[in-house]
Amino acid sequence: MTRNTFVISGMMAALGVCAVIYSLSTSEAAASSWPVVRSPIQKDVAIESKIDDWLAKMSVEQKVGQMIQAEIKSISPDDAAKYHIGSVLNGGGSWPTDKADGPLGAWLSMANLFHGASMDTGDGRLAIPIMWGTDAVHGHNNVVGATIFPHNIGLGAANNPALMRDIGTITAREVAVTGIDWTFAPTVAVAQDARWGRTYESYSSDPKIVAELSKELLIGLQGHPALDNFLSEQKIIATTKHFIGDGGTQAGDDQGDTVMSEDDLFTIHGQGYVQTIGAGVQTVMASFSSWNGDKLHGNQYLLTDVLKTRMGFDGFVIGDWNGHAQVDGCSNISCAQAVNAGVDMFMVPEDWKAFQANTVSQVKSGEIPMARIDDAVRRILRVKYRAGMFDSGKPSAHELAGRAKLIGHDNHRAVARQAVRESLVLLKNDNDVLPINPKSKVFIAGSGADNPAIQSGGWTVTWQGRDQVSRVMNPTSYYKNHITIAQSLTSAVKSAGGTLVDKTDMQSADVAVVVFGEEPYAESDGDLTSLNFDLAANKDFQILQDLKAKNIPTVTVFISGRPRGVDAAIDISDAFVAAWLPGSEGGGVSDVLLDNEYGFKGRLPFDWPASSDNAATTYRYKRGYSYVSSTQSGR
Repeated sequence: MTRNTFVISGMMAALGVCAVIYSLSTSEAAASSWPVVRSPIQKDVAIESKIDDWLAKMSVEQKVGQMIQAEIKSISPDDAAKYHIGSVLNGGGSWPTDKADGPLGAWLSMANLFHGASMDTGDGRLAIPIMWGTDAVHGHNNVVGATIFPHNIGLGAANNPALMRDIGTITAREVAVTGIDWTFAPTVAVAQDARWGRTYESYSSDPKIVAELSKELLIGLQGHPALDNFLSEQKIIATTKHFIGDGGTQAGDDQGDTVMSEDDLFTIHGQGYVQTIGAGVQTVMASFSSWNGDKLHGNQYLLTDVLKTRMGFDGFVIGDWNGHAQVDGCSNISCAQAVNAGVDMFMVPEDWKAFQANTVSQVKSGEIPMARIDDAVRRILRVKYRAGMFDSGKPSAHELAGRAKLIGHDNHRAVARQAVRESLVLLKNDNDVLPINPKSKVFIAGSGADNPAIQSGGWTVTWQGRDQVSRVMNPTSYYKNHITIAQSLTSAVKSAGGTLVDKTDMQSADVAVVVFGEEPYAESDGDLTSLNFDLAANKDFQILQDLKAKNIPTVTVFISGRPRGVDAAIDISDAFVAAWLPGSEGGGVSDVLLDNEYGFKGRLPFDWPASSDNAATTYRYKRGYSYVSSTQSGR
């Protein structure tokens, strides 16, 4: 049998990490796309021996309990101990108290309670520490007052790998303050159709950019052996998600079907997994989506044969929110198919008790082999040992626990502000209206100018960034310490001796800044049939038209989680800036609008559509585009 072996060089060479090795056989056509990846975290004989001891004394009920992750609102610490639960999570919009802006210390107090319960050996229980997972996807975004970074689409526009590592480091520190040890990030989705409601969770339509940025964020979150900080007490466990092809669904349908060849699946959607597994990621989340009609949560070939066997991933696979229920023949409370396919831990937010009982019955009947259960539990315990959870004591004893001043620390916010500056993409600048002279008379308007909910988007304090029933955006109190674009512009102009002009004196303005865009959304609630942005009855567009009629030079700052068809707004603006979803630091926008020092560094991470009925395939600007003025030499 002829083999061809070759090495992809350069992967993390600066860290001295082992390269990815491809070892292909001509008879292995079905698996030929997928590489063998050498993680820098190798199996430890001593840890494996301890796991052998645990498996030998654990009951079926205790083993299955370790495979369950319940939502904190549906489980008590006593329940977690009684049913041997391996993990809890707080979903978007779920907090330790009834209010989002409750005491910060409540997070750590709850972490202590769950940990203490998991270590209680009464009634024959085993002392196995529980894990707490959270969606810290652009900072510790469930916590009021935390530093909120631009969503991934903005970071893809900035495309600064060193900055990504800093962002991961800061996020890990702020998460550690609250006693939580696990984040469901980085997302390595390669969005191919911006109508997808999760496009802003994707760095770019370019797999290379996604792979590089996600690798660096991962190293910031988890650390790395070459840096002597792997899962130290200032680091947290990370998750690469969603395996695999979530960004390639037909028509951008969230949780839909990605229809493509296996080679394309790897080439487009697999690169982030190669890089993050190669950097030591410890958990991978299965995707809600399907590949060629088969739901990923039930796909044994991809989860086990490819990810675990071929690519060598030895951490554990976590399911998504009741994602197993979408597998044919399954429900929230039962899915032997997903267990056998290779999901190791199941995110069963509310129905966890019934799921555990059914899974135990399926093991005892032989429908699920005990070897599959042992493999899943081994992987979970392996990650817990690697994270030092058996030796580190209660969460409040950890190095950063309870250090409230680190939440939204000035140094952290300075990095976020840098990220905003570097993410801005200039699409138009007629007559060099930008940068604005801060000593000018400036008129500021638009629904997004002084609105932190629009500025930060979904996955900020709540899941949608608004109430799911009323659709009313989150109250301003949820955005403690956020600086809006209007606030930062106002401060900068006044400090420079300029003048802020109100609507009654609009005609006297030297320049106007109008900020508007998408209201917050997340996941399928953000799915679109067309990328066109309806301007016909839009009050912000009416402001632009009024300014045009008065011949006032106008800068439009467009806030969005993806490119949108807004040609009419671009056409009547003198300058047009794509600001994405900048997060808590609106000062990063004013820094660039008012100052030549920084300039526009961002480049389009996705093609920008034209306004047409077929906005998904008709483009005004291609990826990588950014307006360059003749006066901006050297850019």
